[in-house]
Order: sequence, then structure tokens, then C-alpha cells
Amino acid sequence: MDRLIAALKDFFPKHLHSSIFMVGGMVRDVLLGVECQDVDLAAAVPVSELSALGFRLVESKSTPNIYFRFKDPFGKVEITWLPTLDALPDDLSRRDFTVNAMAMSLEGRLSDPLGGQADLQRRTLRCCSPTSLTDDPLRILRGFRFECEGWRLDAEAEAILQGRDWSAELQRIPVERFSQEMLKAIPKEDPSRFFRRMVQFGIGTNFLPEIFRMAEITAGPPQHHPEGDLLTHSLQVLERMAQLTPDPTARFCALFHDLGKLYTPPELHPKHHGHDALGAQQVPAFCKRLRLPVALQRALQAINRLHNNANRWEELRDSTKIRLALDAIKGGIQDFLPLQVAADFHASMPGWEVALEVARMNAAQLGIDPALLDNKEVPPEKLQQIIMQHRVEQLKKGVQD
Repeated sequence: MDRLIAALKDFFPKHLHSSIFMVGGMVRDVLLGVECQDVDLAAAVPVSELSALGFRLVESKSTPNIYFRFKDPFGKVEITWLPTLDALPDDLSRRDFTVNAMAMSLEGRLSDPLGGQADLQRRTLRCCSPTSLTDDPLRILRGFRFECEGWRLDAEAEAILQGRDWSAELQRIPVERFSQEMLKAIPKEDPSRFFRRMVQFGIGTNFLPEIFRMAEITAGPPQHHPEGDLLTHSLQVLERMAQLTPDPTARFCALFHDLGKLYTPPELHPKHHGHDALGAQQVPAFCKRLRLPVALQRALQAINRLHNNANRWEELRDSTKIRLALDAIKGGIQDFLPLQVAADFHASMPGWEVALEVARMNAAQLGIDPALLDNKEVPPEKLQQIIMQHRVEQLKKGVQD
């Protein structure tokens, strides 16, 4: 952090230092001694000075206008322009939580009009004003995301959340902004808290109705799912996956691996026969609605379709194991599918690495005669059978070795 501040002081002319402040999450991170994600500044300097330094104005309808530029070694630098230094406390008071409402000049002078430093020490999220959350309801979801890192909303903030129906306000938030907060929460220390708090306060039913419906669906037969409902099961799998890997894709897939159980007919409860195929069918629409990346959709679809077979790994025939490995590679889940089995089914997949190695072998590595591949008289189905036979032989050999 000292190097970052020194670099900022080198970049901005010395006569501006007393009028340029690090603000928001940047100050929070400086005081916590953690690496800053973004450089967020406020400046009471002439616009001409900012233009001369390469900043350009970015106008916004929903947030204050900022001046922006990309600059090594900082990356993205955003500046909120202030008409005078006296405008700084008012700018800070319009922010979300007091821990994000501190400012520090490049000279190291701290401005903390709302007592954010004390809240920082307590890891408490206290609203800057009674209207902080209504001014921008996305701040609620941001608060839930912060709680995944050990922060806690204070009693007053919780009372505000409980005291009204937020549906109308949340409807105005683009789904992309919700998904951004959700995906930021997934890699944190306690990602399940984001979704638990959504359900606790009834926040986000318009974005993620699946989470709320899960609480009403049985997870499976009681002897296999003593935890009861699907929400409890899914959050437990997410929590166990979080202990196994920091990979956000693996964690997201763990949470929604049983998406198909929301769509199995009631007469198929509690066993949910066919939920794996049903889930795979639902994933594209689910991900499209949430504007999720294509790679995440591909992985989630593969997890839904394959996790049931993967849970039965040791019962599978060799050819089925190889097909599972081929499909996992295609879906991009080959590295964490065994972790999914451990988190979901408390089981392992011995020989999985061998199966992956065999699945990646080409015809030459499998020892297949090239003439056979070029023989037009051999039907494609027959050729696939021959290739699979060679893969099975390699799998048996690899397991024995």
C-alpha cells in the first residue's frame, strides 16, 4: 500500500496532493492493510488539471459523474470531481456504509466524519444515512457480499431491511448488477451467507426465484438427505466445496448442481428420478436470464447432467467412466468433478486421472491402425465402438499400473 500511495504521489503534481483524496473502499483497504482492487479518488482540483493528466469525463444517470483513465501501475483510476474541499463530507455521506465513507489525502490525512474507522475495527456495516439503502437498493446485495468476508450489518440496517417490501425497488436494478454481486460473493470465505441472507430478508426473489423455491422442495429420500429441503442441501454442498477449492466456477456449480429437482413432477418426489437431465435442460435459460458467461453455463450444464453418474463412479462400467471423462472435458469440469462428488456425496473417484488421460488420447496413442480410420467401408458407429474398446483396454492397463 505504501508503494501504491507513493506511485500516486509521483503521478499527480505535488501542488495537487492536498486536494486529492483516496476514498471509499480504497481507504478501507489501506487501513486494513489489504491490496486495493481499484483506485477510487475524489479531487477538488480544476478540471483542466485532470484533462491534462489524461482523464476523461464519464457521465452517468444513476451515479455521480466521474473522471476516468487507465494508468499503469494502478490499472483503472476513477476520480469523483468536487467543486471545493468543503464538498467532501457531503460526498462521503452519500455513500453506502461508514467503512466506505472515509477519505485520506495523498499526504496521509484521514477524514472520517461518520466514524467509519471504529466500525472498521468491529467489522460492522453501518449505513451512512437512514436513506442509504433506499437511495440504491443494490447496496443491500453489496452488504450481503461483504458479510461473506466476515462483516456484519448492524441492528439498524437489519431493521431497515425487515421494515418494508423491497420488491419494487429491486425490480429497477438490472439483472447484470445482481449477478455481478452474486459472482463476487461466490469466491469469498463464506459464500453461502449471501444466499442465506437473501432468503432471510426476502431480498432478490425477482432475480433468483430458484433459491426461494428450493426451501419448499425436498432434497431427496430422508435416508440419503436427512437435512430435509433442497435449499439446505445445496448450501451445505456449496459450503463443503468452499472448503475444497477457491474456484468460483466449482462453487457456483456446487450450489446449483440439483437445479433439476425444482422441475421434477411432485409424483416423482422425493427420489427426483431424471433430475440430472431436467437440470441440464433448464441451465441455458437460467444462465441467459442472469446474463452469466458462456463458460459458466457450459460448466453448470455439465455438472447437472453428469453429477448423478459421477456420484456412482465406482459402480460404473469402464466404458461409462470414459464417456463421463469425455463429457467432463467437453464441459470444462474435469478438474473439479471429483470435488463435486466429495462435497455432494461424500465419496471419491479413484482412477479419475487415469480416465481423463485415456479420454485425451488420440487414435495413434490408442494404437489404432490409421488404415482403419481411412476405411470408408467401416460405419462410423463401428469405428466409435473400436475406439472405445481401445480406450477401455488402456483404462484397465492404467488402473493396473
